[in-house]
Amino acid sequence: MADKHCRYLAARLPAPAAPGDSFCPARATLQEIFGAPNDAAAIGLALSQIASHGSKPLFWVQEAKALKATGRVFAHGLPPPLRRPVLHVVARNARDALWAMEEGLKCPALGAVIGELHGNPRALDFTASRRLAVAAERYGVPAFLIRTEGEADLSGARRRWRVESNPSLVHPYDPKAPGAPAWSLDLFRARDLRPGRWDTVYDRAAHRLDLVPRTGDGALAQAASRYG
Repeated sequence: MADKHCRYLAARLPAPAAPGDSFCPARATLQEIFGAPNDAAAIGLALSQIASHGSKPLFWVQEAKALKATGRVFAHGLPPPLRRPVLHVVARNARDALWAMEEGLKCPALGAVIGELHGNPRALDFTASRRLAVAAERYGVPAFLIRTEGEADLSGARRRWRVESNPSLVHPYDPKAPGAPAWSLDLFRARDLRPGRWDTVYDRAAHRLDLVPRTGDGALAQAASRYG
């Protein structure tokens, strides 16, 4: 974290090998993120990592079942750091969605490729996920596979997350209004980081995730509320 306050909070929480490593800009590889229905935390984790990738377009692929479960992408609702062209594709099934993702990853002109799948489709096996990881690393394009109502099985993804939304922090000017969005992250498997669990808050100004104390951590929780 950039400032002393965040480093102080991070020192009180479980952290990877170097505090904050997991929240740095996305590397050109495949990350798999498991989220609950009607919870935007999975998408938020992906978007929070790609703001620093300039103004390159995003390639967003939704399987038809995922579209029905989570809704259509609303590009105009993206925060200012992500105001860029969004190429949106709706695929009939998981097989077509995976093919579209892999083809998109072969285009270095893209800032990132995001794919949304529902459940555990047969087309998403270890080979398919490994092909995505290899394509992302070969062509230098970050890839995010959002899994709604899916169960973790074999995967070639380099980082695998389970995420969910927490109650927002207290608003600094109106205690009755929602404050900064807060999420719970579980990095349960990774090749480049030590797995762990964190509570985070979205910093709207810097467009990043900062570590915050877990609920009920007394004075630190109050400090985090003021910070948010």
